[in-house]
This record gives sequence, structure tokens and C-alpha cells, in this order.
Amino acid sequence: MEATGVLPFVRGVDLSGNDFKGGYFPENVKAMTSLRWLKLNRTGLCYLPEELAALQKLEHLSVSHNHLTTLHGDLSSLPSLRAIVARANSLKNSGVPDDIFKLDDLSVLDLSYNQLTECPRELENAKNMLVLNLSHNSIESIPNQLFINLTDLLYLDLGENRLESLPPQMRRLVHLQTLVLNGNPLLHAQLRQLPALTALQTLHLRNTQRTQSNLPTSLEGLSNLADVDLSCNDLTRVPECLYTLPSLRRLNLSSNQITELSLCIDQWVHVETLNLSRNQLTSLPSAICKLTKLKRLYLNSNKLDFDGLPSGIGKLASLEEFMAANNNLELIPESLCRCTKLRKLVLNKNRLVTLPEAVHFLTEIEVLDVRENPSLVMPPKPADRAAEWYNIDFSLQNQLRLAGASPATVAAAAAAGSGPKDPLARKMRLRRRKDSAQDDQAKQVLKGMSDVAQEKNRKQEEGADARAPGAKVRRWDQGLEKPRLDYSEFFTEDVGQLPGLTIWQIENFVPVLVEEALHGKFYEADCYIVLKTFLDDSGSLSWAIYYWIGGEATLDKKACSAIHAVNLRNYLGAECRTVREEMGDESEEFLQVFDSDISYVEGGTASGFYTVEDTHYVTRMYRVYGKKNIKLEPVPLKGASLDPRFVFLLDRGLDIDVWRGAQATLSSTTKARLFAEKINKNERKGKAEISLLVQGQEPPEFWEVLGGEPAEIKKHVPDDFWPPQPKLYKVGLGLGYLELPQINYKLSVEHKTRPKVELMPRMRLLQSLLDTRCVYILDCWSDVFIWLGRKSPRLVRAAALKLGQELCGMLHRPRHATVSRSLEGTEAQVFKAKFKNWDDVLTVDYTRNAEAVLQGPGLAGKVKRDAEKKDQMKADLTALFLPRQPPMALAEAEQLMEEWNEDLDGMEGFVLEGKKFARLPEEEFGHFYTQDCYVFLCRYWVPVEYEEEEERKEENEDEKAGAEGEDGEAAAAKQPEEDFQCVVYFWQGREASTMGWLTFTFSLQKKFESLFPGKLEVVRMTQQQENPKFLSHFKRKFVIHRGRRRAAQGAPQPSLYQIRTNGSALCTRCIQINTDSGLLNSEFCFILKVGSGVAGTVEGAGAGRPDRSPCALPGSLRERGQPGHRVRLGGPGVRPGRGQAGRGHSQQHVRGLLQQAGTRDGRPAGGRRAGGRG
Repeated sequence: MEATGVLPFVRGVDLSGNDFKGGYFPENVKAMTSLRWLKLNRTGLCYLPEELAALQKLEHLSVSHNHLTTLHGDLSSLPSLRAIVARANSLKNSGVPDDIFKLDDLSVLDLSYNQLTECPRELENAKNMLVLNLSHNSIESIPNQLFINLTDLLYLDLGENRLESLPPQMRRLVHLQTLVLNGNPLLHAQLRQLPALTALQTLHLRNTQRTQSNLPTSLEGLSNLADVDLSCNDLTRVPECLYTLPSLRRLNLSSNQITELSLCIDQWVHVETLNLSRNQLTSLPSAICKLTKLKRLYLNSNKLDFDGLPSGIGKLASLEEFMAANNNLELIPESLCRCTKLRKLVLNKNRLVTLPEAVHFLTEIEVLDVRENPSLVMPPKPADRAAEWYNIDFSLQNQLRLAGASPATVAAAAAAGSGPKDPLARKMRLRRRKDSAQDDQAKQVLKGMSDVAQEKNRKQEEGADARAPGAKVRRWDQGLEKPRLDYSEFFTEDVGQLPGLTIWQIENFVPVLVEEALHGKFYEADCYIVLKTFLDDSGSLSWAIYYWIGGEATLDKKACSAIHAVNLRNYLGAECRTVREEMGDESEEFLQVFDSDISYVEGGTASGFYTVEDTHYVTRMYRVYGKKNIKLEPVPLKGASLDPRFVFLLDRGLDIDVWRGAQATLSSTTKARLFAEKINKNERKGKAEISLLVQGQEPPEFWEVLGGEPAEIKKHVPDDFWPPQPKLYKVGLGLGYLELPQINYKLSVEHKTRPKVELMPRMRLLQSLLDTRCVYILDCWSDVFIWLGRKSPRLVRAAALKLGQELCGMLHRPRHATVSRSLEGTEAQVFKAKFKNWDDVLTVDYTRNAEAVLQGPGLAGKVKRDAEKKDQMKADLTALFLPRQPPMALAEAEQLMEEWNEDLDGMEGFVLEGKKFARLPEEEFGHFYTQDCYVFLCRYWVPVEYEEEEERKEENEDEKAGAEGEDGEAAAAKQPEEDFQCVVYFWQGREASTMGWLTFTFSLQKKFESLFPGKLEVVRMTQQQENPKFLSHFKRKFVIHRGRRRAAQGAPQPSLYQIRTNGSALCTRCIQINTDSGLLNSEFCFILKVGSGVAGTVEGAGAGRPDRSPCALPGSLRERGQPGHRVRLGGPGVRPGRGQAGRGHSQQHVRGLLQQAGTRDGRPAGGRRAGGRG
């Protein structure tokens, strides 16, 4: 591996988590001569490796959580060593060498969680010490001379020891910022040194036997102290010295005996966290409401009740967490729900009866814990806050309407849900209506005044333009609207916002940012985009954009450099041109952009176009393990690797074998098969052949790959087998150095999405750890994956490939371990299986409510919704799964028809002829054509709501008393006039184009709106989806013809009509169908029209009474002098009725007419015969 030559450039590496027991420490570490920091945590070391002596530039060494008993070795020979972190080992006093404290630069020493009984000898000689951590040992005393020389200490942690006193020399630590003394029996220590520590910011005295008597009386001099921890002590009240801290932000007084709080707490104006849990508090003072910056308030395990919480607690506008569990609360103040930033509200183990209704208005709430409150009744959700979850309105009226119920049923449900009418509410509603009418008049007056003012301003501006003819006029190109495109995938937000030089390199059709150290170096086979940002004479940002073309660049790079240069100009809103620069022929302006001369480098990236080449597949075998989510562990390619309890996957490229052991579960086999299907689909483009093999039935090819069939397949995998924990490294590249830090993915701060720790306590590998601008190495012991982000620099990728090879050969691994490369977006399925919940399935949030869907993030969200139509409310399909509603009774339908027609004052019809609407003759009302568009203007009377009868009687009595002798005309004139409403129904045939609707919108609709301002409603309908109220105006004489109304009249053709009634008699339609006898059905009635008259009517034996009613047969189809012939259609044995015998016709006669009609109509008269119901 020495040929790669990258180890001397490595400045830092984190090898934590590897197993170095038994002499497996890598020897290649000696080649890292430039190493500055090295982490060997949790590696099982029992002694310091000898290879450390070669790292003469080492500054930071971390060997925590190992089995070290001594630090003796070569540490004192490392002249640059600054930090030694050896916490959580087995170090004793004799194991700490004295000579390490003679190092001039030693500034950090961490020996916590060891077995020390005294401070290390010669520690006082480390005069440059800044951080000292000796916590969690058994130290009983601190030498007085220790703090004589260590005056520069910034951090001191002596917690969890056996200290009973502190040396008085501690007052010399005037630079100390953090002091931790937790868990020491300091009962007799008065801590008189504290006021002298003027730079102190953090003071932790947890469980140090603090009382009112052994604390300083004043801490006024500690102006920087912001964090104080006095929990687990014997305090009966808040110490007076805490009220003198002006910068206090975090205070922990939990687990004490505090019974009350003083009114002086209003002096903590900067406090953000206050912990008073596990005390004896019965109430909080009202002064706590003055802590306006308080974010977290903890009151668990006290004796608080409803009266103990101040009513003004809602003034804590910054409060985010409120915890008051295990108290005596029966209610909480309603003002607490005014803290709009509240995210956590914990009230479990109380005696709550209910909560304020305002709790539903806490929009930021994430945790609401009210468990173990047996009498709690949650308040009802306000009606106006009822969100339509899953985009469904669950109200009874809406569900009945979607299910196709009759309007009367929906109205009855609405009336039932509304409850008894309140006359007082009706009176208030009438008064509000009068007030709203006055408000409308006032708004109209204000609108008129504003229009006059705008017109006046417009004339003044026109006059100013006329007086100043030399004023600057906008150019034609400035008025052009630029396309709203999203360039955020290519350029970041800070591009072009600061003066300087920015360069992108075209790679795989996409611009990739070039490191600043490589500016001025151009590859001959690449193309670049160069952006120069500078300030013009007025101090505004200006830009110059160039795209450089290499002499050996391919066509795709040339085109993409020009395209993305224009995209960059549009993204910045620059007015400059994009200048083309070719290799060897650069302009002077382009050369002046760089501080030094540019240079050409031979080579370049590969073309973005696909190249035809044979793909080489590496044959590998994996053992499948895991229950819920399977994982794959690589095993050697030999028959001895098989185990009858597991499923194995043999990947041979275009042949994938799934081998099932005799004792393997069916679930594992199925999941392995699905995994193989994913590999075939995502990596092999569906060309691989998947075979399922059972133990004992393997083909010879299978054993040939494994080197022969073993004599016996034995159980050899341990029952407690679990692979080593994967390690994720992030490759860092600087000016002349490389770094390989390890990402601690157990911490939420490492994730881009910051997942909650309580939801994912183990913090497994997540996809959110990977940044598209970086390169990562995933070390899984038997596999090393190199993940390349799409926006990562090319040099970092090259360094990562070499580091991956070095890392694979440096550590002890099995022989079948390999190094593989994965590009973002094309990851192998085996790599994805290492992460939790990495799936390509798009996640859908089914809990989005209708309000969130309709409201977007500003104008940008509105434009995106309009363009992509992604956030529209989905159709409600619940009606498809409901039982069919029973049909409306005929009497009920006739009653509704009569009521709707009583309100109709008049109806006018229009039909689209060419490009304008013409009036429709009255004799054609009820006749519609599938290729036409119709408009009907209906005028309805609106009944006037009179006042209450009692008020009307009082007014009549007053009129009689004050206006006797007046005639009746004056009294009649006082009655309010009846109002009206206009509804325009637009009907569009199934075969008509949308131009009819557009013509109506821009012509006829505007005319109607000018005639009836504020009283016009437009209803758009399509064929056979008409409004029931609209259908009722035609009184069941609704005929739909085929074709156009003014079609060319040729020879009269026969036509067949079918009468359909859907749900109620209101929805009766007569629709023209094909003249085919096979369409006759005994459940319907039909009309056959030949020429200008009706040849016959066919009644199905199963048709209902509304269909056979004479009212259902439009009279316009039966002209005078040509009566229709009536035939009853049924099964065999049905005899003609009286009407049929009188006319001498039968079913055969009508079918013969249909066959002849079908022949003349040019359609075959065949088809299957519809049988009737016997």
C-alpha cells in the first residue's frame, strides 16, 4: 500500500471502535509522519503502542475507554504534545509518569474515571495547563502548591471525589471559567475563594452538602456567571447570593427542601432555564411572571395546586417547556395557553379535571403528557379549528351529499344537527344583517373615494411625465419577465453576494464548485464557469461571467458550460453578458481576473454521455441475518461458509442465487428474494436471473463457483453473532493535508434533520448523515464503501479512493473484504441496507389537513402549486364504498320540483353559434346536443325575512297610536321590497370543446355581471352531471341528442332514445343511443323515432312507474297525426297489452324496425339480445 503515498499527508485520523487487542495495532501508522491528532478510543488497548514514538508532530492523543493501567512509554518524547485524554481506564497513581508534565506545550489533561487516590506528582510543573479534569476518582485532598503555578486554568473538574476542603490558593485562578465540584463532601468548606474567581461562567456544586451557612453571602463580583447548579443539597430557601448574579441564565435548584420563593426573583431578567423540581413548593410568586426570557420551567414533584400558579403566567412569552408532573393540580391557568411558543407541556400524575379550551390553539406543541390523571376530561375541540384530516370532511351533511343522497335528506340532517332554533339568536342575526348592509355602503363610499384619489394621482404622474420629456424611459428588455426557474440545485444562496472569485467545473452535466486553492489551474479536457463579483462606483454588486472551454473538452461539457453560465446570470439577475473564453485565446479582461498566471493541466473528467462497455461484476456471497430488516454479511466464496440455519445470497452478476438452508425460516427466504429483486431492478436493469435453491437440490454450477460441494454443511455461525459496529468517516482535504474524522452518528447534532433522541435512542445510521458536498468512507469491517456526494470536489474524491484502500489494508480484515465506490443516487443495495429506513419509496404525509394544503409558503409556494398541481386536495372516494342510497319517492320529487319552480321568476336560454351566443327559441327548451354549449339565465325570488311577530305587533300598535287617519297606501309602502337572485347555468356537451366556456367567460358572463352586480352566481355543468334544481325546471322533459343543433340536414335517419332515471324522478333524461336492437333492455323504456315522428315506444317489463309515465315521454318526439306505437318488452310468454293489440304491433315488429333502421343508419343491427326479466 506504500505506492499510494497518501499516509504522509494525513494530519488526523480517528481509529476509535476498532479492535486492537492482541497486537493488531496497524504498523502503517508510523508512516503518518505529519499526524497532528489521533483518536484510539474504545480499541481495547492495554498499553500504549510503540508506533506512537514515530509521530513527532502529534499534538492531541485520545485513548479513552480502554484498559490502560499505565501511560509510561514514549509520550515524553513527543515534543509537540498538547493534549492527553485518558479517561475511563484503569490508571493508578503509579501509572501516570512524571516526565509528561515537563512537556512545554501540555495544556489539556483528562484523567477522569480512573483509580487515582491523589493528584499526579509533578502536576504543578505543567505551567501552561488550561484544562484539567480529575473527576470520578478517589482523590481525598488537593496539594496547596498545585494552584500556585496553574494560574492560567480555564476549566477545572474535581467532581465525584472525596474532597472535604479546597486549598485557599484557588483564589489565584482569576482566569477560570468552569468549576465543577459535584459529589464531594464539602460540608465544612465555606467556599470563600469563589468571589475571587471573577471570570467564572459555570459553577456546579451538586450534592456538596450546601446550606445557607456555608455559601458566600454575596457573589456580586461574578458578573459573568451564567450557569449555577445547586441541586441535591439541603437548601430550605434560595440563597441570597444568587439574587446578586446579573448574568444568570441557567439555575438548577432541584432536589432540595425549598418551601417558598422570594419576590426578588424578578432580578433574574436573563434566566432561560429554571429547575425547581423535587422541592416543597406550594405556590409560585407573581414575580416569576417578570422573567420574560424564561424558556424552560421545571416544577416536577412539588405540592403545587391551582392557586399556586400565578394567573399572569401567560406573560412568559418565550416559554417553550413547562413541566409540573406529580403535583396536586386540578386545573391550570388559562393564561398558560397564551404562551404560543410552548412545545412541551408535561402534567402527568396530577388530579386534573379538565384543561382550558385554549390548549387547542397551541400550534407549536410537540409533547402533551397528561397521563395518570384519572378524572381528566379533555375539552372539546373548537368547531372553527376542526381540521379536515386526510382531506376529508367527516360531517354528516358532506358525507350524505357525496354519497348521492337527496337534497331533502341532506337538509334534514343539517336541521337535525343544528338543534332547536333560538329566537334571540335570530333577532341578533337580523340586526347584524342590517349593520352589515350599512358597512357595505360605507365600504362602497370608501372604495369610490380611493378610486378618485388613484385617478388624481395617475393624472398627476402623467402630467409630470409630460413636463419632463427628458426623463429616463425603461428599455424594452427591462420590461420582460424572466422565467421562474429554480437554480438552487446548482448554485447556493451565497453565490455572488461577496466580492471575490468563484469557479465551477462542469462534471456530468452539472457545475461543481472548485476549491479556492485550485483557481487558475484548468484541465485541458474540462470546461469551467468563472464568476467575478465586485463593487461598482455606486457601491452596488456587479458581476462578470465567463465560461472557459478546454481544447480537448467534449461536446456535452461545452454545451453545459454555456447553458449554466446563462443560468447563473439569470440566478443573480445580472445585466452583463456571458463571455466565451477558449483555451490559448483568452482575453485580457479574463486574465486580469486571476492574481497570477493561469496554467493548463493535462487530463479531465469523463464525458457525461453514456459509453458502451462491458460491465464487470465481482462474484460475492452474503449471509442474510436479521428479522425485521435484513442485513447482508459477506462471507468467503466456499462451501464451508454455508450454514443450514441461514439464507445465503450468491451474486454472480447476471445470475443471483438465493440458497435456503434446511433450517432457515420462510420469512428470511422471502425477504432475501425481495432483496435480490431490488438488486436486479436497481443495479442490473432487470437483466439478472434470480434462482431459488434449496439445500440438497443445488445445480452443479452453484458448487463450481464455491469450489466444490462440501462433505457436510455444518452449523458454525455462533448464536450470538453480531457484526462489528459500522464506522462512518468524513474525508477532509486542506492545503497539503488530509483528515479522516469519525462521525458519531449517535449524536443528533451530526444529522442534517436533527432527529429527536427520544424517538431514536440508539441513533443508528441514517441517510441524513450524508451531505451531498462531502465524501464519506463507511467501514463495515468486511466491506469498505466510499460514498461520493454529487457536489463534492474532484480532488476530495480522488483522495478518498486512496484513503479507502489504505484503510482497508491497514486494519485486520478477512481476505474477502473489498473496497467499493458509490455515487450519490446510484448506491448499491448492499450499501443502503447498512442504513436505517433507507428506501426509495416516497413518503406521504397522510395527516396533512386541508388548510395546510391550500395555504402555501408565500408566492413561491403558490407558483409551484399552480405549476405542478401537487398540493391540490385529493378526491374523496368514500362514497364509492357506501351502500347505494334508496331512490327518492315520486311524491317527494314532485314536491321538490314544485317548490323550486315556484321561486323561478323567469328563464332565458342561449346557445353558442360560431363565436357568439344566440337566443334559444322557447320550443327548443329541453333539447340539448352533445356538441353544443348552452347558457340559461334563471331569475329567482328571494323571500324577505321579516322581524319577529311580537316586534311587528308593537310597531303596528305604535303606528295606530301615532298615525291615525293615514290611508293604507302609506302603510303598504313600509313593507320591504322582495329581492331576487340570478343564477347562470352553463351546460357543456360531452363532445363540445372548452372554447364555449372561454367564450362565455370573456363575453356573456361580463355582460351579466354588469347587469346584475353582486347578485350573479355562475354554475358550470357537463352533460349528464346536471344540477337537480336545474333539471327540475324542465319538468322531466330533458332530451339529449347527438351531434350539433345546426348540423347539415340530409336524409332523415332513424334514432333510438333511452329514458333514464337515476335516483329520483328529478333526474329523468331521454338520451339518444345507437340504433341497435341489442341495446334493448327490459329494465328501461325506449323511443324509436323515424323521420319526423315517433315510430314506437318500448316499455321494459322491469321499468319503474316514473319511466313508463306519459310525463316521462317528451311530447316533442310525438308530433300530431303520427301517434307512436306502444310495445311492452319482456321475456318469452309476455303477451301484448291492450294498447299493443289495438295497433297490431308486437316486439318482433319493433325489432324489425330497429334492424332496418340500423341497416339504413350504416351500423350493423346485430349484437347480443338483451333478455327481459321473467
